[in-house]
Amino acid sequence: MFVTTSGRTTQQLNEKAINIATLLDVAYVPRKKKSVQFLQEKWDSDCLVVTKERLELFQKGEAEPFFFHPNSAMFRIKRLLRGEHDPFAGAAQLSKGMSIIDCTLGLASDSIVASLLVGKEGSVTGIEGHKFLAYIVQDGLQTWDSGIQEMNEAMERIKVIHSSSLGYLKEQEDNSVDCVYFDPMFEESILGSVGIQPLGHFAIYDDLQEATMEEALRVARFRIILKDHYKSSRFDRYGFQVHQRPNAKFHFGYIEK
Repeated sequence: MFVTTSGRTTQQLNEKAINIATLLDVAYVPRKKKSVQFLQEKWDSDCLVVTKERLELFQKGEAEPFFFHPNSAMFRIKRLLRGEHDPFAGAAQLSKGMSIIDCTLGLASDSIVASLLVGKEGSVTGIEGHKFLAYIVQDGLQTWDSGIQEMNEAMERIKVIHSSSLGYLKEQEDNSVDCVYFDPMFEESILGSVGIQPLGHFAIYDDLQEATMEEALRVARFRIILKDHYKSSRFDRYGFQVHQRPNAKFHFGYIEK
């Protein structure tokens, strides 16, 4: 991995790129009017591009970058603010002041919804196993302007941790958080949404292992929530009660503590 800037750069962008490269412990490569493809071939590497508007993560050989955007959270937040139903909210049963660990952060769509539900009195921690995805999503949550004050505040409150979900859960005390959430089906969600396809190049495709579930059951006070394909065997394997959703590709399940 290396960090560079957009083609039309400024001294401010250069300094920002240098600071990010230092923070992430990777090389900074001046753009010097070279194409991203040229630099990637020269350095044989993925790269993070700092632009005026956002951070973009390019996999070597891919034309489309990954960048933060709230994906489905935008219309879901609008629905919740109108008092309408959200399937994740129904399964999680979150309320003001509660705490949740999102073990599969991705673009943080569900974490944003969770943050709105628990409010400033609660807490949302998102776990991301890919170092550079974690950084870009963390930056995006702090800088993206949705035009909705409640959503902006919800995004800013989310704490992003670069870790494996199992490793992070092992570090937590017994019954130390209200809910633990898993959405492990990256392949299905990406195929169903063109807008997040670039995430698939960097996503970590870990299955939901028994050890992880054991830690989640130890850490959660209230419930564990799973979003999965409607045909998934995980619901039965781990004893989830399933919210059946007719004609939906995904169902939500929960285990009550």
